[in-house]
Amino acid sequence: MNEKEIESLIKLLDDPDMEIASHVEEKLLSYGNDVIHHLENAWGQSLDSILQERIENLVHKIQFQNVKKELELWYIGGSFDLLQGILIINKYQYPDLDEQKVINQLEDIKRDIWMQMIYDMSAVEKVKLINHVLYGAHGFTGNTTNHQDPQNSYISQVLESRKGNQILLAVIYSIIAQKLDIPIYGVNLPQHFILAYVDETPAESIMVSGDLFEDRILFYINAFNKGFIFGRKDVDAFLKQLNLKPNEHFYEPCTNVDIIQRVLRNLISAYEKLSALDKVKELEELLALFPEPR
Repeated sequence: MNEKEIESLIKLLDDPDMEIASHVEEKLLSYGNDVIHHLENAWGQSLDSILQERIENLVHKIQFQNVKKELELWYIGGSFDLLQGILIINKYQYPDLDEQKVINQLEDIKRDIWMQMIYDMSAVEKVKLINHVLYGAHGFTGNTTNHQDPQNSYISQVLESRKGNQILLAVIYSIIAQKLDIPIYGVNLPQHFILAYVDETPAESIMVSGDLFEDRILFYINAFNKGFIFGRKDVDAFLKQLNLKPNEHFYEPCTNVDIIQRVLRNLISAYEKLSALDKVKELEELLALFPEPR
């Protein structure tokens, strides 16, 4: 990488000829991450508001390219690690995310649960222990006062504020449970995201669709309501309220891709309400990386 060439290109970013400025931007974009610290240095040294704005936009474009590429690779690679997918989404808004900090925060909660676990606990006892630690000791709760806030969909912010929406609280709950070898997985219920406790189903079979789970779900968990436990009949009643016919997809664990799609849709809805149309467009671009949800 020719640093002098980069510095010369950055100086041309505020060229009044938009064709030149656009060509310069495309050239700088091609350098990717390597050019970001040069752009940030130029921003700090400049008093030109036009140049500063163009630098900010260019840095964002590079960071968005990174997120898009990472998410595409995550999907192509099999989307096995839900936490990694959630961290990539987090980097859309917080590109300098300290991933290890998030991992450590989850490990701390997991350790607090593990230290109180007793051999041969029943499924309900395990869930009650998770609930005690997650909601009691660590103070997690559903954000009922500002449910549409996009911050509810970024795991780093939910771990800091201890407040989140249905899906992020469920994601945190299931990730911690699975780290403890407790078979709790997300269920993509319409208008609400819940969890299912699967009766000792091997984790590698969770991607196998359909009937595999029908008779193996012991109960459901509402992570938004402090881990409240309920049964299939309650799901039936909820669907009846929504005038929806029962469908096995509403009862069985969903894939990690389903979860990431739903997080993206929540973010799109949140930013639409804030009229942040640029963000809506970018998030729709990320959503388009995946096939249509079932």
